[in-house]
Amino acid sequence: MKVINLHRDEKQVIEQAVLNNRQAQHQLYSKFSPKMLGVCRQYIKDIHHAEDVMITAFMKVFTNLNKFEHKGSFEGWIRRIMVNECIDFVRVKKNVFNYQEIENIVLSESEDSFEINTFSVDDIQLLIDNLPEGYRMIFNLYAIEGYKHNEIAKMLKISEGTSKSQLSHARKMLQQQVNLLKRRENGTK
Repeated sequence: MKVINLHRDEKQVIEQAVLNNRQAQHQLYSKFSPKMLGVCRQYIKDIHHAEDVMITAFMKVFTNLNKFEHKGSFEGWIRRIMVNECIDFVRVKKNVFNYQEIENIVLSESEDSFEINTFSVDDIQLLIDNLPEGYRMIFNLYAIEGYKHNEIAKMLKISEGTSKSQLSHARKMLQQQVNLLKRRENGTK
């Protein structure tokens, strides 16, 4: 019986993958692909497109693996590549995001106060999927990935004010959707 060491040091696996060891590359892909598909799915509604983007992003991961400096999380490094690939996909697919410039948006406390813990992950994903493309992109980058508005503005080549306004609009739409779902659950549509 052949014993396979399932807990090989991640650094060793990465070093082997840099040397084009297909088994090491496969091991990295197998370990991270489910989570990275979830990342891609947050930005891209269609699961087939999300899978395509994930595979393309993994090609970039393996092509640039020698640039990973073992500083910080390897998963975080892969995730950043996934997010950037998703942004590129959406940008090419839609040509331009439909952002509305609204300056001086003040985000109120109530926008964050909806009770999201009463919904399943699938329900939440469906709510986010229903957002317009630009709103969804900025909501994911800010609320899920943790980017700041100035970082989002640079990534998407928009103003910081646009990023803030799109997040505000996304939150309002999510709040409206949550309120609608609550009314339906309570039978008070």
